[in-house]
Amino acid sequence: MTESPPEHLPSDAALTRDGLAPGDTAPGQVLVIGCGAIAREILALKAANGWDHLTLTCLPAILHNHPERIVPAVEAAIGQHRESYQGIFVAYADCGTGGQLQAACDRLGATMIAGPHCYSFYEGNDTFAARAEDEFTAFYLTDFLVRQFDAFVWRPLGLDRHPELLHSYFGHYTKLVHQAQTDDPDLTARARDCAARLELDYERRLTGYGDLATALAAIPRPRAG
Repeated sequence: MTESPPEHLPSDAALTRDGLAPGDTAPGQVLVIGCGAIAREILALKAANGWDHLTLTCLPAILHNHPERIVPAVEAAIGQHRESYQGIFVAYADCGTGGQLQAACDRLGATMIAGPHCYSFYEGNDTFAARAEDEFTAFYLTDFLVRQFDAFVWRPLGLDRHPELLHSYFGHYTKLVHQAQTDDPDLTARARDCAARLELDYERRLTGYGDLATALAAIPRPRAG
């Protein structure tokens, strides 16, 4: 279930900093089963807010490109860990599963983030929905996808081998929107470069963590005993 994301990001054990192996127990804890594409952000929020009741484990970030694999992976993770925790929170939105992830969480007693995908909850679901009609031609990148642009966009679409496909894929887009979780000049420069490579206008929005922060803050601390 666990593999290192591209660019040699740390494995789950290193990334979560919790050091929990399958089958280990953590009484009084809530397990967050997260998409590897938002792991840094979850850890940043956990550290900043002192959410020591949350334990993070991540599924491979590449599932971002394979929504049909998300539900089975989440179900397997819940089955593996449910006996060790008082609660389970799934740090995914619908993410292309067509409501199947929500149905699985309801059936298995887990909760999850509301919204269609991470682009929406980072911007705030209400804000994203209000802008949707005017942004049919926008292509979105989060901080993670800026870092992983070649591994998650350029190479999977074959643009490294067939650059002539660029206009077939992106001919109907007009701008790249960088939803910035952090105010990082290096990431801003890299995002501008991504827009240039895709021949799109560039727009940066400092969204912060959006509804991800709200959803994690709403997870109650389990009662002792």
